[in-house]
Amino acid sequence: MLRWLIVLVAAVVAALSGVTAGYAAPPDVSDQDQAFLVGAHQDNLAEIRGGQLAERHAGKQSVKDAGRKFVEDHTSLDDQLKRVAEKLGVDLPGKPSEEQQAELRQFAAKSGTAFDRAWLDAQVKDHRKTLDSLDKEVSSGSSQEVKNLARDANPVVQEHLNLVESIQSGE
Repeated sequence: MLRWLIVLVAAVVAALSGVTAGYAAPPDVSDQDQAFLVGAHQDNLAEIRGGQLAERHAGKQSVKDAGRKFVEDHTSLDDQLKRVAEKLGVDLPGKPSEEQQAELRQFAAKSGTAFDRAWLDAQVKDHRKTLDSLDKEVSSGSSQEVKNLARDANPVVQEHLNLVESIQSGE
């Protein structure tokens, strides 16, 4: 009887070990890769929401147009990111970070020229920060899929930075 109980317990432990291992992220997905996916997803969510605010609150048509472009581009980038994260077993949050949400609330409280200035300044800062994050992932990430995602996003983010800088210089 004791021998049967030991065999049963060993079988349950072995089965549970296999189930747990099945839910773990693949070994080539490092903490850095996971953090990049989460951060980039939150950045995309914030850019989409910020772009929507620009379409409604901006004073200049060029800022409204930039907002619309950001919504389209960051939605596309985020769709690609979500596919990679799902494939790699990385859970993503459902909303931007607390800091990003606070910034979005500040934008929502402004309109016209005040909105334009605040939003453009934030976009320059945020897109430069994103470019640094993309470069870091490409150079030192462990998952080739995540590195490719970062590499492919780079020209889009650089284009956005160039766009907001050109709008600022036209003021």
